[in-house]
Amino acid sequence: MTGELPPEAYAAALAGFQKMSVRRLAAVLRNVEPSHAFAMAAGHEPAVGVIAKLLSQADVRESWRASAASRSPELVWQQCADHNLTVLLHGRAGYPSQFVNDPMPPALVFVRGDLAVLADRRVGMVGTRNATAAGRDAATRIARGLGEAGVHVVSGLARGIDGCAHRGLLSANGPGRPIGVVASGLDVVYPREHRQLWHEVAERGLLLSESPPGTAPEPHRFPLRNRLVAALSELIVVVESRERGGSLLTVDAAIERGVAVMAVPGGVHNRAATGCNNLLRDGAAPVVDASDVLLALSLDHHRAGIVLEDQRPRPRAADLAVYRACADEPRTIDSIVLAVGASLVDAAMSLARLEQSGWLAGVDGWYELSGSPLR
Repeated sequence: MTGELPPEAYAAALAGFQKMSVRRLAAVLRNVEPSHAFAMAAGHEPAVGVIAKLLSQADVRESWRASAASRSPELVWQQCADHNLTVLLHGRAGYPSQFVNDPMPPALVFVRGDLAVLADRRVGMVGTRNATAAGRDAATRIARGLGEAGVHVVSGLARGIDGCAHRGLLSANGPGRPIGVVASGLDVVYPREHRQLWHEVAERGLLLSESPPGTAPEPHRFPLRNRLVAALSELIVVVESRERGGSLLTVDAAIERGVAVMAVPGGVHNRAATGCNNLLRDGAAPVVDASDVLLALSLDHHRAGIVLEDQRPRPRAADLAVYRACADEPRTIDSIVLAVGASLVDAAMSLARLEQSGWLAGVDGWYELSGSPLR
């Protein structure tokens, strides 16, 4: 069996086990090949390390063995093929770079659509499910403006603001495309009335989940989904949020990841806007229309036409080799020194200039591209 299926098939099967949390899955796959991890979890091979520790809990052991009997890798892999899903495993080719150094990276992601959209400018738009007419209009209008300017919109495809943002983006006469991150399997549409919207997002952009086919939209999966929305976004725009709205979980995830947060102002008596107004009071930048967001992205939105002009200063000739080394893959400064043949001091100076001008971003000692690639 090991030679017949790719590692992603075993990881996908493990992801659907009962009592297999996101953190447990990451731990199970961290140092063990997926095929062996599945065999250990199923009781087919002696368990070692963290898997043995987890299996020492009777409820976990029983749940995993029952899951292994009902969710074979062959079955799950066929389900992925039936729904035209690509499975991307952490540490392997194709895995989104935005997740690589995340504080809580998904062990694997299931995608349908065009992964190339992740290389361009991306703004997350979130808000309450119980949006007012004004909130729905603002989300639609701002997303449409971003789409016309060529910025992709990331959202959770929920009712209310999420759905309006993606519909606004899809109505745009421009190159911006939708990116949907959902809390269920990509074959389990939620809410049901968004079936056509899910289809359009997958056809024209990208649909992504960390849950395998058949996974129901259980309540605990939505906060987990929110962290992926934040991780895929260069900045987050909150359109309407109540004082303790779920959108604020996305804001917390964004702040943890160093992602800027903006908010649309609302009336002081509008309970649906209390969360946004509090964010503005606490220092978030206001958004009235798409041009505010484009300015925050260092993009110049010319009124005479839909034109995007990158306002970042062009890298110096001496810094181009460092930039191109990081364009290939995220690198540490030691890796950059080896790749370009520069001294440690010169590499550090180039990295500082490229970070300051917005071409690279450094996270925990790793440097990767920030924003649209140099053209």
